[in-house]
Amino acid sequence: MNKAPANTKMSSFNIAPDMDCSSSNSNEYSSYQDCPAKVPLNGLQYSDMDAESQNFLTDHQLGKKKYEAEYSPGSASFGMSVFNLGNAIMGSGILGLSYAMANTGIALFVILLVAVAIFSLYSVHLLLKTANEGGSLVYEQLGYKAFGIPGKLAASCSITMQNFGAMASYLYIVKYELPIVIKAFLDSNDNAWYTNGDYLVLLVTVAIILPLSLLKNLGYLGYTSGFSLLCMVFFLIVVIYKKFQIPCPLPENFINITVNVSQPQVNTTDEECCKPKYFVFNSQTVYAVPILTFAFVCHPAILPMYEELKDRSRRKMQNVANVSFLGMFVMYLLAALFGYLTFNEAVEPELLHTYSKVYNFDVVLLIVRFAVLTAVTLTVPVVLFPIRTSVNHLLGASKEFSWPRHICITVALLVCVNILVIFVPTIRDIFGFIGASAAAMLIFILPSAFYIKLVRKESMKSVQKMGATLFLIVGFMVMIGSMALIIADWIHNMGGAEPLTLN
Repeated sequence: MNKAPANTKMSSFNIAPDMDCSSSNSNEYSSYQDCPAKVPLNGLQYSDMDAESQNFLTDHQLGKKKYEAEYSPGSASFGMSVFNLGNAIMGSGILGLSYAMANTGIALFVILLVAVAIFSLYSVHLLLKTANEGGSLVYEQLGYKAFGIPGKLAASCSITMQNFGAMASYLYIVKYELPIVIKAFLDSNDNAWYTNGDYLVLLVTVAIILPLSLLKNLGYLGYTSGFSLLCMVFFLIVVIYKKFQIPCPLPENFINITVNVSQPQVNTTDEECCKPKYFVFNSQTVYAVPILTFAFVCHPAILPMYEELKDRSRRKMQNVANVSFLGMFVMYLLAALFGYLTFNEAVEPELLHTYSKVYNFDVVLLIVRFAVLTAVTLTVPVVLFPIRTSVNHLLGASKEFSWPRHICITVALLVCVNILVIFVPTIRDIFGFIGASAAAMLIFILPSAFYIKLVRKESMKSVQKMGATLFLIVGFMVMIGSMALIIADWIHNMGGAEPLTLN
């Protein structure tokens, strides 16, 4: 589930000659840390790799070829690249799309979904062209070449924030869904400690996630993203199936009486609430664009996948992105639409949790919950790795692996994310904040800024540069506007209105 960005901090990739690239820089590369001058590929040494980075996913994803000085042509087929990129795109964001549709209406949501998908594809186009012209297939390296240390830090911090938000969203799913699974197995509605989401997040973190995160080599978790994608496909099938099982309006005796009464409830027995709305504007509409950007961000994974593509060219990689984004667009639209049509205005920020309003126990939903819980629990250690590597670099750690430093950083990161999950009231806030900040940076701002700075063969008056400049302006507008409206909503909620919470 949005695991692939982990690859972006693990190695410095070599560059292939590209038939679509007219720049003479495509076969040249500079040192990741200093970048004093460009050197030929056959003279490149990967001296910036710390011991931890060299041991991560070495068997499954990296392979020795990434550490060889000579050019590697790549081995991933077109179909496998489409699947891998689909894994990178698909994440926990799909669970919040029905909520976004409920607060925008069907028509406005489709317009926003199409716009964000097109913008994301255009961003991929800019990123691929910039990588060819800039002579690097590492996101942070492009930032360094474009703007020096500030550019490298902007890229690194954006990727770290995105991964941290993804990790938090996965633990939110554990917080929301694991109590329901335990209650179903015990056939009990008791509010004991072992059905409290906060305690369960801490227990899962200490018992499962921490030991896995402390391992130096997580190669055996390399297939987690594929499993996660299959779980989400199964989830989508169940969402569509349940639409035709759950009546609307809900009969009074059909509603799960264990729903938290402190949560603002929508009258789900009123026939008026069953009529789909096409345009909706309310205080929660501001979260729609950030949720969509959070769901589509995969850009740190684009360059590593480009490097792995067999017989690669920019055009071929763009086609990979087109097919992957189209597939995810269809899945997102179906999940949002059928989830919204099932619950309408009563849908919660995390769709899977909404079904607890209707069912105390359902075998199919229990299987979905268990599969999703397994996937997200195994994905957290993989997502944590690049964050820990970034912290190592920012602290100026030595290249030699150190167990005390390794353990301290891992524990500190897990403590921070658990505090966030326990005290932030809803997953909607994570989707909103990360989508409006890190995701906006990775989709809109950084690719366009790198393109403007590094692609020197085109003048600022060219259509391409003017388009990138407009895209950059739109990115700042999306980020500043969304953050301002989200913060205003937080202030309004703290001022007396009850925020929407999930317990």
